[in-house]
Amino acid sequence: MKLKSMALPDETQQRRTVSDSQSERSEIIFPSDANGLGSLFGGRLMQFIDLVGAMAASRHARSNTVTAAMDHLDFIAPVHVGNLLILKSSVNRVFRTSMEVGVKAMVEDISTGEVRHVSSAYLTFVAVGPTGERISVPPITPETDDQKRRYEDAGRRRDLRSAERQRRREAEKGHATGWRP
Repeated sequence: MKLKSMALPDETQQRRTVSDSQSERSEIIFPSDANGLGSLFGGRLMQFIDLVGAMAASRHARSNTVTAAMDHLDFIAPVHVGNLLILKSSVNRVFRTSMEVGVKAMVEDISTGEVRHVSSAYLTFVAVGPTGERISVPPITPETDDQKRRYEDAGRRRDLRSAERQRRREAEKGHATGWRP
């Protein structure tokens, strides 16, 4: 099933606030999570980001959710073995069956207590019912100025993603069938 560009949530559902579904997860980074230089694998960080994002999305939707996209993932600084990785997520905006979730990752150096921002990402999750069908997501009410800014920014990012999908479709019309990078 395809979403319309500006599909809106079902306004008959009870609205929820951003704080209702905010989630946090912490992990100590072990050698099995790291490369030969002692830095956390990027793919492992992506997994942690996906998990904490799913926590916020599922809490908001009060249903199972699936990851539809991860975009604008920034690796700002390395995470080292022994660091405490702290991930925080919140639903930025709800559409009809999907929602954008923002995730911020920080590390705490346990010996000094210093906390650094190491990564940020935006993910799109889709709420699904028991048999995998898309289901409507309750509307969200941003309360703080920061939440309102993230809500507006999420709408602009959705428009950009939609335009990029359309551009790719048009470009594919000119290509022969088969695999293309």
